[in-house]
Amino acid sequence: MLISLIRGFCMALADSVPGVSGGTVAFLLGFYDKFIQSLNDIFLGKKQERIEAFKFLAKLLVGWLIGFCSAVLVLTSVFESHIYAISSLFLGFIIFAIPYVIAEEKETIKGHWWHLIFAVIGIAVVVVISLLNPATGSGLKIDVGSLNPGLIIYVFVAAAIAITAMILPGISGSTLLLIFGLYVPIISAIKEVLHFNFEYVPILIVFAIGMAVGILSMIRLLRMALKKFRSQTIYLIIGLMIGSLYAIVQGPTTLDNPQPPMTVSTFSILFFIIGGIIIVGLQMLRKVIEKNDNM
Repeated sequence: MLISLIRGFCMALADSVPGVSGGTVAFLLGFYDKFIQSLNDIFLGKKQERIEAFKFLAKLLVGWLIGFCSAVLVLTSVFESHIYAISSLFLGFIIFAIPYVIAEEKETIKGHWWHLIFAVIGIAVVVVISLLNPATGSGLKIDVGSLNPGLIIYVFVAAAIAITAMILPGISGSTLLLIFGLYVPIISAIKEVLHFNFEYVPILIVFAIGMAVGILSMIRLLRMALKKFRSQTIYLIIGLMIGSLYAIVQGPTTLDNPQPPMTVSTFSILFFIIGGIIIVGLQMLRKVIEKNDNM
């Protein structure tokens, strides 16, 4: 239970801010395939498979909710006031993580150098998404407190698309929500509900249903890709992670009060190193987890 809580908590911290994906954390901690399989089984598996998937995902969800609520209530203010330090941290996180991913999947990708084109595609996808990002950070002016049919459909579709990014290593679902103009409104709505203002519950229900539909639509395709086209998929994931470096550098432009993109002068070597230390720590945690799983 503790291991699953830690896994979910780490995923939530990544999912809650633009630039980093919870799927990246799942990949680094070595449970990404199990995570994808469980999502598939919870919707489409047989009875026993659904039970096992529910047990795994429920424990993961508890940790995720703790991490996400912590991020919404506490960390968002830190991101605003120390965005360049946080961006430097995430750069260290990704740059130190990529060699681990390559080492983990070296037998899969070895000898398939022409699949590098999928890495290029992955880089291009993230860069294009980042370029679409509104410079103001809030995008469209959307009032999620005033429900109407058009808004309901818009939030539903945006949630379905964003959740597919959250489960993919490298692409940030939060960045997509920024592009749709929903990141600030949805985070604000969650804050209001956590402060017992239930006016925003209906739109959050719509958002949650959209997320469920997005998972159901995407998960079988992703599971098949990892099973039948693993080399191409791993190269794509590596490309997505490399591309996310650009998204992180542009991260300060996505704040409520936009800041210039990170430069050499605003880059923090200290937090970059801390990011690397976190990755090493996650790998040590993974070894402990795998050791306990085998006992």
